[in-house]
Amino acid sequence: MTTFLGLPAANPDALLPGSADIAVLGVPHGVAYPDPGLTAGCADAPAAVRRRSARLAGFLDHHDFDLDGPMLPHGSALRMIDLGDVPGSPDDGTGNQARASAAVRSVLGAGAVPIVLGGDDSVPIPVLRAYEGHGPLWVVQVDAHLDFRDEVDGVADGYSSTMRRASELPHVEGIVQVGLRGVGSARERDVADARAAGNRLVTARELRRRGVAWAADELPADASVFISFDCDALDPAVMPAVSGLSPGGLGYDEAADLLAALAARGRVAGASFTELVPELDVNERSTLVVVRLAMRLIAAMARR
Repeated sequence: MTTFLGLPAANPDALLPGSADIAVLGVPHGVAYPDPGLTAGCADAPAAVRRRSARLAGFLDHHDFDLDGPMLPHGSALRMIDLGDVPGSPDDGTGNQARASAAVRSVLGAGAVPIVLGGDDSVPIPVLRAYEGHGPLWVVQVDAHLDFRDEVDGVADGYSSTMRRASELPHVEGIVQVGLRGVGSARERDVADARAAGNRLVTARELRRRGVAWAADELPADASVFISFDCDALDPAVMPAVSGLSPGGLGYDEAADLLAALAARGRVAGASFTELVPELDVNERSTLVVVRLAMRLIAAMARR
Protein backbone atom coordinates (compact mmCIF):
# COMPACT_ATOMS: atom_id res chain seq x y z
CA MET A 1 0.00 0.00 0.00
CA THR A 2 1.15 3.54 -0.77
CA THR A 3 1.08 5.39 2.53
CA PHE A 4 0.97 9.10 3.24
CA LEU A 5 4.53 10.45 2.99
CA GLY A 6 5.84 6.88 3.12
CA LEU A 7 4.80 6.44 6.77
CA PRO A 8 4.72 2.97 8.30
CA ALA A 9 1.42 1.16 7.66
CA ALA A 10 -0.60 -0.15 10.57
CA ASN A 11 -3.97 -1.75 11.29
CA PRO A 12 -6.40 0.38 13.34
CA ASP A 13 -7.68 -2.74 15.10
CA ALA A 14 -4.18 -3.57 16.29
CA LEU A 15 -3.26 -0.15 17.70
CA LEU A 16 -1.77 -0.27 21.18
CA PRO A 17 -1.81 2.66 23.62
CA GLY A 18 1.26 4.78 23.12
CA SER A 19 2.20 3.20 19.79
CA ALA A 20 1.83 6.41 17.75
CA ASP A 21 1.31 10.14 18.18
CA ILE A 22 -0.35 10.86 14.81
CA ALA A 23 -2.38 8.41 12.74
CA VAL A 24 -3.40 9.17 9.16
CA LEU A 25 -6.74 7.59 8.29
CA GLY A 26 -8.59 7.58 4.98
CA VAL A 27 -12.39 7.81 5.06
CA PRO A 28 -13.49 7.80 1.40
CA HIS A 29 -17.22 7.42 2.06
CA GLY A 30 -19.67 9.22 4.32
CA VAL A 31 -23.37 9.74 3.76
CA ALA A 32 -24.22 10.59 0.17
CA TYR A 33 -27.21 12.51 -1.13
CA PRO A 34 -29.54 10.80 -3.65
CA ASP A 35 -27.86 12.85 -6.39
CA PRO A 36 -24.28 13.39 -5.18
CA GLY A 37 -23.05 15.06 -8.36
CA LEU A 38 -19.34 15.85 -8.42
CA THR A 39 -18.93 15.09 -4.72
CA ALA A 40 -19.06 11.39 -5.60
CA GLY A 41 -15.52 11.88 -6.89
CA CYS A 42 -14.33 12.85 -3.41
CA ALA A 43 -14.11 9.13 -2.59
CA ASP A 44 -10.96 8.98 -4.73
CA ALA A 45 -9.21 11.69 -2.69
CA PRO A 46 -7.47 9.63 0.04
CA ALA A 47 -5.69 7.49 -2.56
CA ALA A 48 -4.82 10.53 -4.67
CA VAL A 49 -3.37 12.39 -1.69
CA ARG A 50 -1.25 9.42 -0.71
CA ARG A 51 0.05 8.95 -4.27
CA ARG A 52 1.02 12.62 -4.57
CA SER A 53 2.63 12.63 -1.13
CA ALA A 54 4.90 9.73 -2.13
CA ARG A 55 6.94 12.13 -4.26
CA LEU A 56 7.78 14.13 -1.14
CA ALA A 57 8.47 11.17 1.13
CA GLY A 58 12.19 11.27 0.48
CA PHE A 59 12.43 14.95 1.41
CA LEU A 60 11.06 14.91 4.94
CA ASP A 61 14.46 15.56 6.49
CA HIS A 62 15.33 18.25 3.91
CA HIS A 63 15.15 21.98 4.59
CA ASP A 64 11.62 23.28 4.08
CA PHE A 65 11.72 27.01 3.38
CA ASP A 66 8.12 27.41 4.55
CA LEU A 67 9.23 26.16 7.96
CA ASP A 68 12.89 27.25 8.06
CA GLY A 69 13.78 23.65 8.79
CA PRO A 70 12.59 20.08 8.11
CA MET A 71 8.96 19.06 8.65
CA LEU A 72 9.89 17.47 11.96
CA PRO A 73 12.39 19.59 13.89
CA HIS A 74 15.66 17.93 14.82
CA GLY A 75 15.22 15.79 17.89
CA SER A 76 11.46 15.45 17.47
CA ALA A 77 10.11 12.20 18.86
CA LEU A 78 6.79 12.47 17.00
CA ARG A 79 5.72 9.03 15.77
CA MET A 80 3.40 8.79 12.76
CA ILE A 81 1.62 5.91 11.05
CA ASP A 82 -0.87 5.41 8.23
CA LEU A 83 -3.88 3.21 8.98
CA GLY A 84 -5.12 2.95 5.40
CA ASP A 85 -8.76 3.48 4.43
CA VAL A 86 -11.95 2.69 6.31
CA PRO A 87 -13.95 0.27 4.10
CA GLY A 88 -17.13 1.72 2.66
CA SER A 89 -19.42 2.15 -0.31
CA PRO A 90 -21.50 5.03 -1.71
CA ASP A 91 -24.83 3.37 -0.86
CA ASP A 92 -24.10 2.38 2.75
CA GLY A 93 -24.17 5.62 4.69
CA THR A 94 -25.10 4.00 7.99
CA GLY A 95 -22.33 1.43 7.71
CA ASN A 96 -19.81 4.01 6.54
CA GLN A 97 -20.50 6.12 9.60
CA ALA A 98 -20.29 3.22 12.02
CA ARG A 99 -16.98 2.02 10.61
CA ALA A 100 -15.49 5.54 10.52
CA SER A 101 -16.47 6.23 14.13
CA ALA A 102 -15.06 2.87 15.24
CA ALA A 103 -11.74 3.52 13.50
CA VAL A 104 -11.39 6.98 15.03
CA ARG A 105 -12.27 5.64 18.48
CA SER A 106 -9.44 3.13 18.09
CA VAL A 107 -7.03 5.94 17.26
CA LEU A 108 -8.16 8.04 20.21
CA GLY A 109 -8.09 5.03 22.52
CA ALA A 110 -4.44 4.51 21.60
CA GLY A 111 -3.67 8.12 22.50
CA ALA A 112 -2.96 9.20 18.91
CA VAL A 113 -4.27 12.21 16.97
CA PRO A 114 -6.24 11.28 13.83
CA ILE A 115 -5.54 13.13 10.58
CA VAL A 116 -8.44 12.11 8.36
CA LEU A 117 -8.36 12.20 4.58
CA GLY A 118 -11.90 12.40 3.12
CA GLY A 119 -14.19 11.91 1.32
CA ASP A 120 -16.89 14.57 1.08
CA ASP A 121 -17.73 16.88 3.94
CA SER A 122 -20.16 14.44 5.55
CA VAL A 123 -17.08 12.54 6.78
CA PRO A 124 -16.42 14.81 9.81
CA ILE A 125 -19.82 13.91 11.30
CA PRO A 126 -18.95 10.32 12.35
CA VAL A 127 -15.40 11.43 13.11
CA LEU A 128 -16.60 14.03 15.61
CA ARG A 129 -19.09 11.61 17.14
CA ALA A 130 -16.16 9.33 17.98
CA TYR A 131 -14.79 12.00 20.35
CA GLU A 132 -17.48 11.27 22.93
CA GLY A 133 -15.55 10.82 26.17
CA HIS A 134 -12.58 12.76 24.76
CA GLY A 135 -14.00 16.27 25.18
CA PRO A 136 -14.57 19.05 25.70
CA LEU A 137 -13.70 19.87 22.10
CA TRP A 138 -13.70 23.02 20.02
CA VAL A 139 -14.31 22.66 16.29
CA VAL A 140 -12.80 25.01 13.73
CA GLN A 141 -14.45 24.61 10.36
CA VAL A 142 -12.47 26.08 7.45
CA ASP A 143 -15.01 26.20 4.64
CA ALA A 144 -16.72 28.46 2.14
CA HIS A 145 -20.09 27.15 3.29
CA LEU A 146 -22.03 27.17 6.55
CA ASP A 147 -23.10 23.48 6.43
CA PHE A 148 -25.93 24.13 8.92
CA ARG A 149 -28.92 22.65 7.09
CA ASP A 150 -31.00 20.31 9.23
CA GLU A 151 -31.56 17.99 6.27
CA VAL A 152 -31.38 17.96 2.48
CA ASP A 153 -33.55 15.58 0.45
CA GLY A 154 -34.37 13.71 3.64
CA VAL A 155 -30.69 13.18 4.52
CA ALA A 156 -29.67 14.63 7.90
CA ASP A 157 -26.01 13.54 7.90
CA GLY A 158 -24.95 14.84 4.49
CA TYR A 159 -22.26 17.40 3.72
CA SER A 160 -24.64 20.38 4.08
CA SER A 161 -25.41 19.48 7.72
CA THR A 162 -21.92 18.90 9.16
CA MET A 163 -21.74 21.83 11.56
CA ARG A 164 -25.37 21.52 12.71
CA ARG A 165 -24.71 17.92 13.69
CA ALA A 166 -21.45 18.98 15.38
CA SER A 167 -23.28 21.68 17.36
CA GLU A 168 -25.63 19.02 18.75
CA LEU A 169 -22.83 16.94 20.28
CA PRO A 170 -22.50 17.43 24.05
CA HIS A 171 -18.72 17.12 23.91
CA VAL A 172 -18.40 19.97 21.39
CA GLU A 173 -17.99 23.11 23.49
CA GLY A 174 -17.89 25.63 20.67
CA ILE A 175 -17.54 26.10 16.91
CA VAL A 176 -15.66 28.72 14.91
CA GLN A 177 -16.49 28.78 11.18
CA VAL A 178 -13.82 30.46 9.06
CA GLY A 179 -13.71 31.33 5.36
CA LEU A 180 -17.42 31.80 4.68
CA ARG A 181 -18.27 33.48 1.40
CA GLY A 182 -20.59 33.49 -1.60
CA VAL A 183 -23.83 31.55 -1.74
CA GLY A 184 -24.54 27.90 -0.97
CA SER A 185 -27.29 25.77 0.51
CA ALA A 186 -27.72 27.91 3.67
CA ARG A 187 -30.99 29.78 4.13
CA GLU A 188 -31.37 32.84 6.37
CA ARG A 189 -32.87 30.60 9.06
CA ASP A 190 -29.77 28.37 9.00
CA VAL A 191 -27.51 31.37 9.56
CA ALA A 192 -29.71 32.53 12.44
CA ASP A 193 -29.66 29.03 13.93
CA ALA A 194 -25.86 28.84 13.72
CA ARG A 195 -25.50 32.15 15.53
CA ALA A 196 -28.11 31.15 18.10
CA ALA A 197 -26.08 28.00 18.77
CA GLY A 198 -23.15 30.26 19.67
CA ASN A 199 -21.08 29.61 16.56
CA ARG A 200 -18.60 32.32 15.62
CA LEU A 201 -18.92 33.04 11.88
CA VAL A 202 -15.85 34.52 10.18
CA THR A 203 -16.07 35.38 6.49
CA ALA A 204 -13.09 35.10 4.16
CA ARG A 205 -13.13 38.89 3.80
CA GLU A 206 -13.07 39.39 7.57
CA LEU A 207 -10.18 36.95 7.93
CA ARG A 208 -8.16 38.87 5.35
CA ARG A 209 -8.91 42.16 7.09
CA ARG A 210 -8.22 41.04 10.65
CA GLY A 211 -5.62 38.32 10.10
CA VAL A 212 -5.21 34.68 11.03
CA ALA A 213 -3.89 35.43 14.53
CA TRP A 214 -7.14 37.24 15.32
CA ALA A 215 -9.17 34.28 14.04
CA ALA A 216 -7.18 31.82 16.15
CA ASP A 217 -7.76 34.00 19.21
CA GLU A 218 -11.50 33.30 18.87
CA LEU A 219 -10.63 30.01 20.60
CA PRO A 220 -9.91 29.71 24.32
CA ALA A 221 -6.22 29.36 25.06
CA ASP A 222 -5.07 25.73 25.23
CA ALA A 223 -8.41 24.39 23.98
CA SER A 224 -8.56 20.95 22.38
CA VAL A 225 -9.29 21.70 18.74
CA PHE A 226 -10.59 19.62 15.86
CA ILE A 227 -9.96 21.24 12.46
CA SER A 228 -12.51 20.43 9.76
CA PHE A 229 -10.89 21.66 6.54
CA ASP A 230 -13.09 21.70 3.45
CA CYS A 231 -10.94 22.31 0.38
CA ASP A 232 -13.41 24.77 -1.12
CA ALA A 233 -12.37 27.21 1.62
CA LEU A 234 -9.43 27.96 -0.66
CA ASP A 235 -9.74 30.27 -3.64
CA PRO A 236 -10.27 28.44 -6.96
CA ALA A 237 -6.96 29.84 -8.18
CA VAL A 238 -5.30 27.74 -5.46
CA MET A 239 -7.73 24.81 -5.25
CA PRO A 240 -9.75 24.37 -8.45
CA ALA A 241 -10.50 20.64 -8.00
CA VAL A 242 -13.57 20.96 -5.78
CA SER A 243 -17.29 20.60 -6.44
CA GLY A 244 -18.32 23.96 -4.94
CA LEU A 245 -16.16 26.63 -6.58
CA SER A 246 -16.56 30.15 -5.22
CA PRO A 247 -14.29 33.14 -5.91
CA GLY A 248 -12.71 35.12 -3.10
CA GLY A 249 -11.44 32.25 -0.97
CA LEU A 250 -8.38 31.88 1.21
CA GLY A 251 -4.91 31.85 -0.28
CA TYR A 252 -2.48 29.02 0.39
CA ASP A 253 -0.37 31.07 2.80
CA GLU A 254 -3.45 32.25 4.70
CA ALA A 255 -4.65 28.66 5.11
CA ALA A 256 -1.24 27.35 6.15
CA ASP A 257 -0.72 30.22 8.58
CA LEU A 258 -4.18 29.62 10.05
CA LEU A 259 -3.39 25.95 10.68
CA ALA A 260 -0.13 26.95 12.38
CA ALA A 261 -1.86 29.59 14.48
CA LEU A 262 -4.51 27.11 15.62
CA ALA A 263 -1.84 24.58 16.58
CA ALA A 264 0.00 27.27 18.55
CA ARG A 265 -3.17 28.53 20.25
CA GLY A 266 -4.56 25.16 21.35
CA ARG A 267 -3.93 21.43 21.24
CA VAL A 268 -4.85 19.90 17.91
CA ALA A 269 -6.99 16.89 18.82
CA GLY A 270 -7.60 15.91 15.21
CA ALA A 271 -8.21 17.18 11.70
CA SER A 272 -9.96 16.24 8.49
CA PHE A 273 -9.34 17.34 4.91
CA THR A 274 -12.37 16.90 2.66
CA GLU A 275 -14.02 17.79 -0.66
CA LEU A 276 -11.05 17.31 -3.00
CA VAL A 277 -12.27 15.90 -6.35
CA PRO A 278 -9.24 14.27 -8.03
CA GLU A 279 -10.97 13.80 -11.40
CA LEU A 280 -11.08 17.61 -11.71
CA ASP A 281 -7.41 18.02 -10.78
CA VAL A 282 -5.05 19.18 -13.53
CA ASN A 283 -1.41 18.19 -12.97
CA GLU A 284 -2.31 17.19 -9.39
CA ARG A 285 -1.88 20.78 -8.23
CA SER A 286 -4.93 20.76 -5.93
CA THR A 287 -3.87 17.41 -4.49
CA LEU A 288 -0.40 18.81 -3.81
CA VAL A 289 -1.98 21.68 -1.86
CA VAL A 290 -3.76 19.17 0.40
CA VAL A 291 -0.49 17.27 0.92
CA ARG A 292 1.36 20.45 1.81
CA LEU A 293 -1.34 21.70 4.18
CA ALA A 294 -1.34 18.38 6.01
CA MET A 295 2.45 18.56 6.22
CA ARG A 296 2.29 22.12 7.53
CA LEU A 297 -0.23 21.10 10.19
CA ILE A 298 1.93 18.17 11.32
CA ALA A 299 4.95 20.47 11.42
CA ALA A 300 3.07 22.96 13.58
CA MET A 301 1.99 20.21 15.95
CA ALA A 302 5.56 18.95 16.20
CA ARG A 303 6.83 22.43 17.00
CA ARG A 304 4.25 22.90 19.73
